[in-house]
Amino acid sequence: MEIACAFVLACLFGQETARASDWTIRGRLSADEVVIQSHRGAGLLAPENTVEAFELAWSLGTVPEADLRMTRDGVIVAFHDGDFSRVAKNADASLKKKAAEDLTWEELSAVDVGDGLRAARMDVVFSRMKERPERTLYLDVKKVDLERLAAEVKAHGIQDRVVLASPRIAELRRWKELSPASGTLLWIGGSEEEQRRRIGELRTENFAGLTQIQIHVRLKKGADLAKPDPFMPSDDFLVALGKELRERKILFQVLPWGAADVKIYGRLLDLGVMSFATDYPKDTVAAVRAYLAGR
Repeated sequence: MEIACAFVLACLFGQETARASDWTIRGRLSADEVVIQSHRGAGLLAPENTVEAFELAWSLGTVPEADLRMTRDGVIVAFHDGDFSRVAKNADASLKKKAAEDLTWEELSAVDVGDGLRAARMDVVFSRMKERPERTLYLDVKKVDLERLAAEVKAHGIQDRVVLASPRIAELRRWKELSPASGTLLWIGGSEEEQRRRIGELRTENFAGLTQIQIHVRLKKGADLAKPDPFMPSDDFLVALGKELRERKILFQVLPWGAADVKIYGRLLDLGVMSFATDYPKDTVAAVRAYLAGR
């Protein structure tokens, strides 16, 4: 009765109330059970896709993400971009136009990708996981041979502790064939219309081959978090999708681009989000803990 009266009063006075899900992580997940993916290693806290970034992400209690490419001589490495222009700022002009695939590992290992650090060899990262069963890792496919990757993951005995991430469903289903114990994450960006279309396609196939779905979220310019629909996509879309994915036992993750404000994470948790990918892992961990504590 009180809720109904509040709704009527809000309508009469032109005030819209923020949407909320009837399911949140409170009372259902502990802070340690909430999966927080540190984008490109440790978000913005360390040079991306380096061993040092992955170690930092693990030390924060988060799951680092590695972007995968291969060198010219077949070494699987962590490197995001298609060239070196952004990351290797002090490199000469000819190198900046090249890709990781154009260099041998020996050549790539000489490239400074920030603070004197080097791009990570994935066999080194896998070795650091082997004897640490609490460590898990996201592997975002950029340009890599899946058969070779599966063989390396298997050789290190970490099949059940890696999650392959891609926007391409066929790639994820192929990975499930190669490494059935591994997780799979489909990330979906674009407009809400595009996201709805992609989810509709997955629904017709019963979400086959997926263990996680990540939705890209953006805070609208000038939006008020206390009012409905501060994000793209809408509150209704996020609440309904979260409910459907939980029923299907698929992890519902969002990546809120540029979300440095901890209040953003609380608002998304109110909408039924259960996992985050983030460029701000320290802030996200703090936001989740505060939310679970009722602050």
